[in-house]
Amino acid sequence: MLILSAASSSSSSSSSFMLSSALSSSARIPRPLSSFSTCVPVVVTTVSSAATSTLFPISCFGVKSRTVGIRKLRCAVFCASKVRGMAEMIEDAMTVSASESHELPQSRDFLDARTGEDLLSAVRKAVEDEKLPLNVAEGMEELYQNYQNAVLQSGVPKADEAILYNMALVFDRVFVDVKDPFEFSPYHKAIREPFDYYKFGQNYIRQLVDFRSSYVGNMSVFSEMAEKLKQGDNVVLMSNHQSEADPAIISLLIESKLPDIAENIIYVAGDRVITDPLCKPFSMGRNPLCVYSKKHMNDDPELAEMKKRANTRSLKEMALLLRGGSKIIWIAPSGGRDRPDPVTKEWYPAPFDASATDNMRRLVQHAGVPGHIYPLAILCHDIMPPPAQVEKNIGEKRVVSFHGAGISVWHPKLIFMRLLVLWRTLRLRHGIYKGNL
Repeated sequence: MLILSAASSSSSSSSSFMLSSALSSSARIPRPLSSFSTCVPVVVTTVSSAATSTLFPISCFGVKSRTVGIRKLRCAVFCASKVRGMAEMIEDAMTVSASESHELPQSRDFLDARTGEDLLSAVRKAVEDEKLPLNVAEGMEELYQNYQNAVLQSGVPKADEAILYNMALVFDRVFVDVKDPFEFSPYHKAIREPFDYYKFGQNYIRQLVDFRSSYVGNMSVFSEMAEKLKQGDNVVLMSNHQSEADPAIISLLIESKLPDIAENIIYVAGDRVITDPLCKPFSMGRNPLCVYSKKHMNDDPELAEMKKRANTRSLKEMALLLRGGSKIIWIAPSGGRDRPDPVTKEWYPAPFDASATDNMRRLVQHAGVPGHIYPLAILCHDIMPPPAQVEKNIGEKRVVSFHGAGISVWHPKLIFMRLLVLWRTLRLRHGIYKGNL
């Protein structure tokens, strides 16, 4: 769960208005993403300029304006643009072998497995030897079965080899962490050696992405971000949040063209992704700013004050990072993942928390270096959908599947000037995006 959670006050100088007109784009998209039929209101907040910080208007989904009443709209918006170089990106993404070697502390019981049954036998033996908790072992076995089914359905060459290789590494990393738990600092930098946790996570999720039906919108804007980062500016991505795989999806879809951005994005991350045994190894390969979610702040009242203090430390850490410049930060101001409507079962972006967007705006504004806030839309829920309801307990059931994914970013100036609708809703069916944007 990736969120920003902290107490804040809204800026009285901000003005908001509703964007309700859709862009009629002339660009033809080779594989357009189709609607998943619901729309969320899009709001642009105009920010007063600071002495040393140049801010674009903030555009986000579902933030309730204090000056304009917002009707509940059943649509989401996605920017439509020509996808440049997408064929090359897909080709590059699919050439990474599942047999890369890694230097790492190892548990040979998993890494020496020759078959899937060997892996599962090693898990059961670890439980018998009291080296692995039963609930963790059950989660590992369930994940193996789901991952195996998903990758086999992909039809990729040597699927069995990729499944065994990736799941052996996952089991090994989980087992090692259970034995000697890793403690995350408020700001964690990805561990790249002696074991490359970043590549580990990329290769695992790569097998679940149908690149031929995936989509990258406005690649030129991503390239613009790269130039601003080189100049020392900060970049913030205000995004919806769909799954635990979001960081890997973003990186996989841009890494062939912009590897520096793919590897160096800082993710505002909820505490669950740094405490769940099956999620921790993947988080160790990212650059998370760790916070406690508002949704779980009072799960244990005795820990609420500690969580608030921890969030304050994380916000101070973020402020220091932004003052250094050349940082790109991803944040989901909704405070949690998108979920389907309980009645219609249709997916839609979760509403943004206005206080979270305002916190981010003020942090960027007072960093002392230019800052640019871009709206980002992501669709990947079918690859790793969240539980239907928000769960209090750590250790959620993980369902995975082979599917296409999509991301798109829009230039904030264009949204403000032309009243563009950012997110047009999408639905994935059978790994193919259908419909017109």
